[in-house]
Amino acid sequence: MKKPFLIAAALTGFTAVIFGAFGAHGLRPLLSPDHLALWEKGVQYQLYHALAIFMCYLFLKKDYTILVRNAAICFLLGIFCFSGSLYLLATRELTGIPTIILGPITPIGGFFFIVGWGLLFLQALKEEK
Repeated sequence: MKKPFLIAAALTGFTAVIFGAFGAHGLRPLLSPDHLALWEKGVQYQLYHALAIFMCYLFLKKDYTILVRNAAICFLLGIFCFSGSLYLLATRELTGIPTIILGPITPIGGFFFIVGWGLLFLQALKEEK
């Protein structure tokens, strides 16, 4: 059950780098500075949490705990909801996706990030000295 987290970390990190390059080179002439900033924020949070998933994987190799497993799942869900909605919001003028559909998804992703970090905090409190 640890291997899927390594795969998730690799894929989310891989796509974060691709999305970052695409934003910098492909989208820059097509998006307003505000929309480009949204795109870049999505990339930033995706990369941070790809690394967090990788750290969870490393921890789980040593000591498999439900809290760390669930934290990694929350980070993955957060990437999909938070970063994914920011990518779609940033490109809505190109894609025609209505904002009303995407707006509420972003805070749900942020909630998943917060829960993931909270679960890691709980794990830290459980750790022996």
